Amino acid sequence: MKLGWPVQRKFPLLWHKAASRLIGLRVHQHGQMASERPLLVTANHCSWLDIVVLGCTKPLSFIAKSEVAGWPIFGLFAKLQRTVFVNRQRRSDTGRVAQEVAKRMAQGDAMVLFAEGTSSNGNEVLPFRSALVGAVHHAMNVGDEEVAYVQPLSIAYTRLQGMPMGRFWRAHVAWYGDMELAGHLWSVIKEGGLDVDLTWGTPVPIEKATNRKRLTRDLEEQVRGMTIEALQGNLPKQQEQVQA
Repeated sequence: MKLGWPVQRKFPLLWHKAASRLIGLRVHQHGQMASERPLLVTANHCSWLDIVVLGCTKPLSFIAKSEVAGWPIFGLFAKLQRTVFVNRQRRSDTGRVAQEVAKRMAQGDAMVLFAEGTSSNGNEVLPFRSALVGAVHHAMNVGDEEVAYVQPLSIAYTRLQGMPMGRFWRAHVAWYGDMELAGHLWSVIKEGGLDVDLTWGTPVPIEKATNRKRLTRDLEEQVRGMTIEALQGNLPKQQEQVQA
């Protein structure tokens, strides 16, 4: 990372592939990540597992709350994944983060934003926050592109040991509120056998005149709709890609 070698993007991908196998994750992808750049991916957020789930599919970088940097193990790997950390308690930090995200996007990095700003119980999608979506606009000022792209992504944990998870058991995966990380981590690793559905929406081209609040509402509605389809088991199988 210090030398700027290209391997800095591939190393986290390999680590997450190994971690997903150890945990017993089966990732079902519906659709695919857009090839257009600059690209911001806006996803819902259920658990620390989301990082492993997404990290084992493509070379990605994340936008995460500053507390993650101090977590044992996960903080280290978040830094190795070139995560951009944001202090949500300081409104003035949004501008710095937006500039950093814009710079990375202009360099070709696909950045993942958990747009709810916190993790949910896995059974719902919380309202998206619009502030950091403005990074897409900044990206157009950093690079040579006149258009940037934002792509909605749904993350849904659907099966445990091959059986439909249901609302009650989804709390086994979801990590939110005041849950202790160590206990939750051990519970997930001990049980294993998790299926998660990733549904990629249609990338939306963003121009300078785009209204970010309206855009954020549209992205939220798309992610909520895709998540409901996944939790109800209504996703089409034709385009599904499975990664064990």
